[in-house]
Amino acid sequence: MTDLTRFSLNQETIKQWSLPELAEGCVKAGVPGVGLWRAPVQEYGVERAARLVRHAGLAVTSLCRGGFLTALDRAARAAALADNRRAVDEAATVGTDTLVLVSGGLPPGSRDLPGARERIADALAELGPYAASAGVRLAIEPLHPMYAADRCVVSTLAQALDLAERFPAEQVGVVIDTYHLWWDDTIAESVTRAGDGGRIAAFQLADWITPLPAGVLLGRGQLGDGSIDLRWFRERVDAAGWTGPVEVEIFNEGLWERDGAEVLAEVTARYVQHVL
Repeated sequence: MTDLTRFSLNQETIKQWSLPELAEGCVKAGVPGVGLWRAPVQEYGVERAARLVRHAGLAVTSLCRGGFLTALDRAARAAALADNRRAVDEAATVGTDTLVLVSGGLPPGSRDLPGARERIADALAELGPYAASAGVRLAIEPLHPMYAADRCVVSTLAQALDLAERFPAEQVGVVIDTYHLWWDDTIAESVTRAGDGGRIAAFQLADWITPLPAGVLLGRGQLGDGSIDLRWFRERVDAAGWTGPVEVEIFNEGLWERDGAEVLAEVTARYVQHVL
């Protein structure tokens, strides 16, 4: 039997769909939840998007993304904090309690990874109470180490937890994304640690395919096409106490060139086959 009770479709998986098409397609397919991205939500109108998903009966499982908190320049830091407060407000408006953070890479000319991570902590200290007051939790997403220089100096779940655990669990949690974390031989212990601390804020799926396509940012694979034991991850995250949504987030130009309904049918079939 196809059980989509916990399934959530991240908007970027079928990027070719407009927001109304996303809502209609998910309802038709029996998909209960969606993960949204700020740019298309802003383009459509934040309050209008909130009404759309609410009237469709869809749960918004996450909003992506905030973050980019590593700047050295005072003005750039202030701008980043202001943008993250707007992101919190947008998350609250569309009805999700989870704002995904991509923390940011090294500032130009810097080689100071520890310093960059400390600036993330400084920003979380300012943003955490603001987010919690809006009913939103900041969710640190560790990215694969190949992104450390330019996108995210937080590369492992343990590093994300080291940051998150400085703050109350209701303010700061972590994202477990199979694409970014499958390679880490300490991941089992880190998932348990995240669950014990009540820190799991989101669980996302994509597969690792080889050879990596040109431009690795768009190299996420369809479920079951790559090297990741997706069911192992789901079972481990479940064992750590996570009962929330399982969000499929695949950036892949090949999927974006296909019919959206066809892609969704394939994704849900792969989810049942390789994750449940």
